[in-house]
Amino acid sequence: MSLGGAAGGAPSALDPKKLRMYGLVGSIVGIYLGAILNSALNTEVFSFIGAVAAIFAVVMGANAVRRVCAYGIGTGVPSIGMLALGMGIIAVMFGLSVAETMGFGMLGPIITLVYAGVFGYIIGVLANKVIKFNIPVMEEGNSDLSMAGALAILGWSFAISGTLGYADIVKDVLMSGYIAIIFIAGGLAILHPFNANLGPDEKQDRTLVNAIMVAGLAMVATGIAALMTQGLAAGLLQLIIGFALWYYFFKMYYKLVKRDASAVVGTGLLPPTVQ
Repeated sequence: MSLGGAAGGAPSALDPKKLRMYGLVGSIVGIYLGAILNSALNTEVFSFIGAVAAIFAVVMGANAVRRVCAYGIGTGVPSIGMLALGMGIIAVMFGLSVAETMGFGMLGPIITLVYAGVFGYIIGVLANKVIKFNIPVMEEGNSDLSMAGALAILGWSFAISGTLGYADIVKDVLMSGYIAIIFIAGGLAILHPFNANLGPDEKQDRTLVNAIMVAGLAMVATGIAALMTQGLAAGLLQLIIGFALWYYFFKMYYKLVKRDASAVVGTGLLPPTVQ
């Protein structure tokens, strides 16, 4: 249902290259910072940094969705969000597994990122050349989406498990079933913003603020999971920060909606049902 935004990737106040740089650097640095602090201080309380790091990736991914879907790909707005997380899960499992096999577990995020970028680009080429979408930014957009999905999944997985160890993430995130929660929450954070704001008046700032708002809800979800896997301190901290982020950006989003709406009116009570 991609009707909105201008073709050519939708008008943007923030350059996609800058958003990509902020997204990749912010998420990678955040994931490593949380892992180093947890390891150095022998604690799990800094796991919340992984969920914060995922927000950088979510913003990057949400912007990629609006660029690709502004060309109009039918019901592809939800589909491309699910694709991003699907590519992301494969990249995370591959990257962490290879790093652990090599004996350099801390290289996992880097290997994940490289694999995700290449994997996403190949999917973009297939979409354009084989399926014939003929969208100029498809290859670049799919590469961005794959990297964003991978880093978001990795950040939330770290937030739940408190470690970057492959075996720990498999046990705490995959086998526990929490991967389903972050898959859906993450997919919504990346796909929902453009789907909720599409139309000829779609604005980049309103769409990306919506992305951060939903990412705050995803952090609440990881906090609930962390209560089970890491205990009260780590889980409660994520719940509090996630709720605070959601509340702050929900209010900001509402202001932007009122800014862009032609009118904000009360509809009153629904009319009585005619029998």
